[in-house]
Amino acid sequence: MQSKPRKIPFFDHCRIERPVRENGRCVARVEIAPDLTNSLEMAHGGLIMTLLDACMAGAASSSVDPGYVSITIDMQINFLSPGRGVLTAEGKVLRGGKSLIVVEGWVRDAQDGLVAKGTGLFRPVKSAASKDSP
Repeated sequence: MQSKPRKIPFFDHCRIERPVRENGRCVARVEIAPDLTNSLEMAHGGLIMTLLDACMAGAASSSVDPGYVSITIDMQINFLSPGRGVLTAEGKVLRGGKSLIVVEGWVRDAQDGLVAKGTGLFRPVKSAASKDSP
């Protein structure tokens, strides 16, 4: 199932792109710019968490009925190496459901090095746009 991309202003602020969102899988990417780094000039941990959350939530949302989105209930992340350059995240639904969706995800750098990995629980909810529709 392919889900229609929804505009998320915070992702725009972080310059996160999600080119793939279908069938319980999502790919997201961000190019690290100076204003997205920490004092060590590597990707800020909050950005990496946001990238991973965007990707895992996108995977969850692509697995539910149209008119629904998925919100994050719980998320764990392990930071494994510094994030620099272009970071790409991938999320994949491990177990779908009507009330909870389990997703795993990982973030890699341009050399395919593992930057972070995580898991999350997501809840499907009716989107605000579909609540206004008949």
